[in-house]
Amino acid sequence: MEMKILFSCLFVLFSLCLADNIDVSINGETAQAITDENFICATLDWWPDTECNFGYCSWIKSSVLNIDLNNELMINAIKAFGNLRIRIGGSLQDQVVYDMGYSLNQVQCPAMFTLGSGGLFGYTPGCLTQQRWDDLNALFQKTGAKLTFGLNALAGKEHSSTDNALWVGNWDQRNARDLMEYSISKGYQIDSYELGNELSGSGVGARIDSDQYAKDMIQLKKLVTELYPDPTTRPKIIGPGGFYDKAWYDNFLQKSGPNVVDGLSHHIYNLGAGGDPNLIFRVQDPIYLDNIAQTFQDAEDSVKEFAPWSGAWISEAGGAYQSGGRDVSHTFVDGFWYLDQLGMSSTFNHKVYCRQALLGGNYALLNEQSMFPNPDYYGALLWNNLMGNKVLATKHSGSPYLRAYAHCSKDQPGVSVLLINMSNSTIFDVSVINDFNLYPDQLATRKNGPKSQREEYHLTAEDGYIQSDVVLLNGVTLRPTDGFQIPPLTPNVVDNTGPISVAPDSIVFVVFKDFKASVCSA
Repeated sequence: MEMKILFSCLFVLFSLCLADNIDVSINGETAQAITDENFICATLDWWPDTECNFGYCSWIKSSVLNIDLNNELMINAIKAFGNLRIRIGGSLQDQVVYDMGYSLNQVQCPAMFTLGSGGLFGYTPGCLTQQRWDDLNALFQKTGAKLTFGLNALAGKEHSSTDNALWVGNWDQRNARDLMEYSISKGYQIDSYELGNELSGSGVGARIDSDQYAKDMIQLKKLVTELYPDPTTRPKIIGPGGFYDKAWYDNFLQKSGPNVVDGLSHHIYNLGAGGDPNLIFRVQDPIYLDNIAQTFQDAEDSVKEFAPWSGAWISEAGGAYQSGGRDVSHTFVDGFWYLDQLGMSSTFNHKVYCRQALLGGNYALLNEQSMFPNPDYYGALLWNNLMGNKVLATKHSGSPYLRAYAHCSKDQPGVSVLLINMSNSTIFDVSVINDFNLYPDQLATRKNGPKSQREEYHLTAEDGYIQSDVVLLNGVTLRPTDGFQIPPLTPNVVDNTGPISVAPDSIVFVVFKDFKASVCSA
């Protein structure tokens, strides 16, 4: 009897840790898609301290207007990316007044957003002062950040007499002109301007008809062209920064005409509400996560058909709306959704992916109190450091719980691969194969032939608890140094003679420096 019990226990243990051998093939002959060099992006939002969701206030000292811009750890966290794209925007951006330049003391410029009637989302309008704008730009110059700034698209508009959600009238560009002229006088570098936030389709809180939005974007393009006559330094024009609605988006592109919009932006919150108890299951469900692929495809198709000179952007994505999930969005398990989003969107030719948020909300990359990086920060940093802008077609016929994406490596020869194991019980032993290689001894992961090495970066949760906000790299806890520096992300260098072992509930980046991908050397 004791032997039978022991055998049964061993069988169960073996089953729980059963390894699955999977071949991942990569086509290195042509690029499936191309991303922007600054694909990774993080947002800064306007929400004040009083913004609370599901009984929890997660925006304390996290607004564009009150973040501690001198925090050394935050500064170093931004610097670590080299040129991190930061998008300033969010739900309240269409109520912001710019108190600077010629408009100084000439427009009504209220203080911090406050709870009250008369504005969107239960807040009165707020003000971006000249001093705060100077301080923000000092941060961007210090850290090398590239700025995408969201403009107030409701300036000059009023509610429709027949539909309170619909805003009508032409965009009043005067206050935006003040912002731009002052920025030019100070030498501030703006990479791009985005007009409005979530005003497309049925809108969130407010909406604009697509014909009118096209007119407004043409006006913005004329303004930017006038003020920035040098096309080599002229900021790009991005929009509409809302939820993708095919009819609305296609009509906007047709009515705005050629070479107006440089980036067709849309938002992603495909996991539902942050307070939904099913959130923890959705971020681990590959079938559910696949559903958003159609939106990426549709946005790419809109660009191909109506704006081939531009590219699709994700200008805001937090996964779960209403500030994210308190016990999910800042923890290790959120990386299954986030890194899968980076991989998936890039295969559909999306140029930029802006994570909501750098700071603020439960989905922040940095803890709003300590500024310590949350797990997704390190996933984003590894992507930024390893994944180049050429996307390679990647496939396997194994379990859907294994995700695989490949790009030409960044700033080095070879190919970088991202592997995500969403299974909590199965080890995937992955062999990477060059789809166009005719010689079996030249496989990326060699079973025989000349020896080579590869670099592996294994991310796991502390103590295997996937809702931990502590992440390990190759078994070593990642935490800032005593000098407020981001720790080095050091790979394991292993012989390239066997498969990559991807543990349950883990994320792995692998760099193959000798992978023969002709498109990567072009």
